[in-house]
Amino acid sequence: MDTSRLDLNLLVTLEALLAERNVTRAAARLHLSQPAVSAQLARLRDLFDDPLLVPARRGMTPTVKAVELAGPLRAALDQLRATLEARDFDPATADLTVTIACSDYIQAAVVMPLVVALRARAPGVRVAVRHLLPDLIEQQLASGETDLVLTTPLPTQAHLRAQHLFAETYVLIGRRGHPRLRRGLSIEAYAELEHVIVSPSGGQFRTPVDEGLAALGHRRNVVMSAASFLFIPEIVAASDLVALVPRRLLRDPPARLVMIELPWLAEGFDVDLIWHERTHGHAGQRWLRALIAEVAGAAPSAP
Repeated sequence: MDTSRLDLNLLVTLEALLAERNVTRAAARLHLSQPAVSAQLARLRDLFDDPLLVPARRGMTPTVKAVELAGPLRAALDQLRATLEARDFDPATADLTVTIACSDYIQAAVVMPLVVALRARAPGVRVAVRHLLPDLIEQQLASGETDLVLTTPLPTQAHLRAQHLFAETYVLIGRRGHPRLRRGLSIEAYAELEHVIVSPSGGQFRTPVDEGLAALGHRRNVVMSAASFLFIPEIVAASDLVALVPRRLLRDPPARLVMIELPWLAEGFDVDLIWHERTHGHAGQRWLRALIAEVAGAAPSAP
């Protein structure tokens, strides 16, 4: 390949084309006309002696060579942007509004400590929280309706960025003084308790925990299905119901509750921070993502 013919703008165009896999969308992202991007794609094909992107039923599909180029190209351009970008973002004086989409559990476990940290470090940064709509994540990030998403990992999408934040585990909670709740609870004794579970979609009485129990020959007694984790501590504290809740939900458990470890319980889930390419290089957004990772990385206390 003759690198003397290489134009940095061509590499930026290739990055956009590999992310969008559509000439029209890549042109809009680059603020160029569609014919201009088509002409640059032709030059790229000539430079790399490869079609790079070929027509498909929906948009375009990258060739094997294009897939090999995608990772190193993105890393190289990211490093160049970081070098050239102004480093004078000052959180203390910044005026920024950021929209975050997440579940109510993430609001309590991550967004609440995030806002506390922002008041101390960046009082001019405002946070708007949206309810997480899994089917609209890509659309809302691309359109700018949402800047950041906190959720379980999504299938890999070329135009979305992701950072793993933490692996969450469950802890059993019940009211203090519960007659059948004790440390070292066996799986058999656990299954016999009266359980409340969370079904985000509503109305379901089985979760992956029940699938795991069934594989071991056990079935727990689920008497209530709730739509939100935030309701659970109150109903548990006022009854003999018990519940598995994400550990970070109870950083400061109410005095009326006890938390019990279940060493035999393997189920858990990961939480990722997801954003769109359009905000990747923004200094304020980059600082905020680092703060979210810092806040989310603070491990909860053991029961």
